[in-house]
Amino acid sequence: MLFQMVSLVLDVVAGLVAGTCLLRFLMQWQRISFHQPLGQFVFAVTDWLVLPLRRAIPPWSAWDLSSLVGAFLIKLVQYTLLWLVAGGQGALALLPLVSLVGMAQLVVSALSALVLVLAVMSWVNPGSSMYYSLAARLSQPFLKPFQRVVPLIGGVDLSPIALLVVLQLIGMVLASLQMGWMH
Repeated sequence: MLFQMVSLVLDVVAGLVAGTCLLRFLMQWQRISFHQPLGQFVFAVTDWLVLPLRRAIPPWSAWDLSSLVGAFLIKLVQYTLLWLVAGGQGALALLPLVSLVGMAQLVVSALSALVLVLAVMSWVNPGSSMYYSLAARLSQPFLKPFQRVVPLIGGVDLSPIALLVVLQLIGMVLASLQMGWMH
């Protein structure tokens, strides 16, 4: 029971911080302004980690590698603490790999939530608000390949559903890999 409680708290905290690092990465990649409430939140949550990392890890093209490394380090700390709480069972050497898969699972979950919000907003309230345009800009690089393949049906874009199915399949594969490595 203690392990489950610690796991829940670590999952929430690490998910928030690592997820915000990944959001920072995506917003910088898509050149989305940080001069709005979401951008200010991202800076407030991640500056303490990303700015020191940026001194050692320079950006590569439009990619803010320090944000990616920050997200990975948070997940590595999370799984290391879980490993310690579990009594050090399993191979310590696999923790970086388990952390990388955990980060990939976080990406899949966050992108699924983003696409779901975008799809619901576009079906219920297709008017363009700031949040709708922000969600559209963040998800567009992932939706674009599906929009080329999935035709509009009655004027409705079903590409978000196709992307969600693929994301769920990827999530299942990642969870299976992670469970196999942790046992």
